Amino acid sequence: MNNEIERRRTFAIISHPDAGKTTLTEKFLLFGGQIQVAGAVKNNKIRKTATSDWMDIEKQRGISVSTSVMEFDYEGYKVNILDTPGHQDFAEDTFRTLTAVDSVIIVVDGAKGVEAQTRKLMEVCRMRKTPVIIFINKMDREGRDPFDLLDELEHELEIKARPLSWPINQGAKFKGVYNIYENKLDLFTPDKQRVTEKVEVDINSEELNKHIGEFDALKLREDLELVDGVYSEFNVDDYRNADVAPVFFGSALNNFGVQELLNCFVKIAPSPRPIEAEEREVRPEEPKFTGFIFKITANIDPNHRSCIAFCKVCSGKFVRNQPYLNVRTNKTVRFSSPTQFMAQRKSTIDEAYPGDIVGLPDNGIFKIGDTLTDGEQLHFRGLPSFSPEMFKYIENDDPMRSKQLNKGVEQLMDEGVAQLFTNTFNGRKIIGTVGQLQFEVIQYRLENEYNAKCRWEPVHLYKACWVESDNDEELDNFKKRKYQYMAVDKAGRDVFLADSGYVLQMAQADFKHIKFHFTSEF
Repeated sequence: MNNEIERRRTFAIISHPDAGKTTLTEKFLLFGGQIQVAGAVKNNKIRKTATSDWMDIEKQRGISVSTSVMEFDYEGYKVNILDTPGHQDFAEDTFRTLTAVDSVIIVVDGAKGVEAQTRKLMEVCRMRKTPVIIFINKMDREGRDPFDLLDELEHELEIKARPLSWPINQGAKFKGVYNIYENKLDLFTPDKQRVTEKVEVDINSEELNKHIGEFDALKLREDLELVDGVYSEFNVDDYRNADVAPVFFGSALNNFGVQELLNCFVKIAPSPRPIEAEEREVRPEEPKFTGFIFKITANIDPNHRSCIAFCKVCSGKFVRNQPYLNVRTNKTVRFSSPTQFMAQRKSTIDEAYPGDIVGLPDNGIFKIGDTLTDGEQLHFRGLPSFSPEMFKYIENDDPMRSKQLNKGVEQLMDEGVAQLFTNTFNGRKIIGTVGQLQFEVIQYRLENEYNAKCRWEPVHLYKACWVESDNDEELDNFKKRKYQYMAVDKAGRDVFLADSGYVLQMAQADFKHIKFHFTSEF
C-alpha cells in the first residue's frame, strides 16, 4: 500500500489562456508512451486536435473548456495529470480541480510574463499551500530577459524562484538549455515529434565552445555564476512546503525542455498528502477508503448520455463492487464499472489508490463536494461555488423539445459550470455564470448533446446572494418586500437577486439579522 502511495504524483497544469498548457500536457503523454504523435493543435492540414480537448467546441475554438484527467506510468511513477481550462470564464472548474491535487505546474509565456489569470490561480495555491513548479514556455520566440522574468515571478506570484535550467539565447538564436539540476547541456533542434539530444559537458571546458559558440559559452558561464550568486541553493523541502518554486525554461511545442521538467518533477514532487476533513485529518495510508467528488461531467460519451463523477481517492484502497456510503444522502452505493481516464478514452479498473482520480457512473446521485467513505461520517470541504456575475433568462426555442431542454439544463448545472435560479415571482429560469463564454458553451452543448434549442433573454442583475436568518419573521418580511427579486437555487435554498450594488447595501443595512452569503458554502 505504502509503495503505491509513494509512486503516485497527482498534479494540475494551470496558466493564463494560450500560454501552452494543453501542448505541455500532450508532450508529457508523449513521454509517458500514451500517445505516439502529438496533435499539432493549430495546423489545419493535420486534422488532429489536442488529446485532452475532446468536446467539439474545444476542437473548434482551440481552447480548453473543461478539466480533463489523464494518467500514465513514467519511470516507475504513476502520474495523474489534470489539464485545466485557462480561460477566466471557466475559473470555477479550475479552482475546484486545485482541491484534488498535491502539486501544480504553472505555465508562463516567455514573451508576456505573468498574466492576470495566473495571479488569481496562484492565490488559490497559496491559500492551500500547494507546491508549484514554473515552466517558462515559448523560448523559441523572441521574449524577455530571463532574469527580468524571474524578478517578475517573485514579485507577482509572491514566491521565491530558483531556476533549475537556463536558456542559451532565445527566439531565432535559441540554442538550447543548460540543465542545472542534472548538470547537462540540452541542444535544441526544432522538431515537434522527436526529442533533442543531451550532451554531458563540463561547463568550463573548451568543448562547450564547440557546441554553442564562444560568445554564447561565455555568456552562459556568466549567467550561471550569477544564478548561483543570487538564488539560494535548491532544497526539496522548501519546494514541498510551498516556499520556493523551481523554474524551468523550454518550448513545449518543439518538445524542448519538457523531459527535463518531467524527470525532475517525478523525483521531487510530493506523493499524496493528508487532507483536512471537518471532523479530523485524513491520512493517505489509513486502511479505510475515503474520497470526494470534485467534478461531474455530462456526456463524455455522446452515444450514452451518461454523467461521470470524478472522485479523488484520499485514503485506503478503492475496490470495484464494494459498498460505499455517500455521506450527504446517507445511502450505500456500489460501482460495477469505475473507470480511469485518458481524456475521453476510459478503461474499467478494479482498484485505485490514494492520489488516483476515479470516474464513477452517475445517474443523478452525486453533487459536487460529496464525500464517499467506508461508513464513517466525514465531510471534506473547500469546494465553493462563487456568486455568479452574469445573468440571463433561458427560454425554450423549440416547444416540441422541452423535455430534452430540461434534462440538458439539469445535467449541465450538476457539472457546476453555471448556476440555475428559479424566480419565485414569475417562475422563469435564470442562469448565472462567471463569464460570457459560458452562455455560448451551454447553448452549443444543449443543441449538440441534447438536441434542444434555447435562446437567451437579457435580465439586469448585479449579484446573487444566498440569504439565511435565525429570525424567521424578519426573513419572511424580507421575502415579501423583495418578492420580485427572490429565487431558489437548485438545492432549494433562498437566493436574493440584487439588481444593483446600492440595493444590496441598503438591504444589508435594513435587515440586520439576515446573513448574505456570496459563496454557496455556508
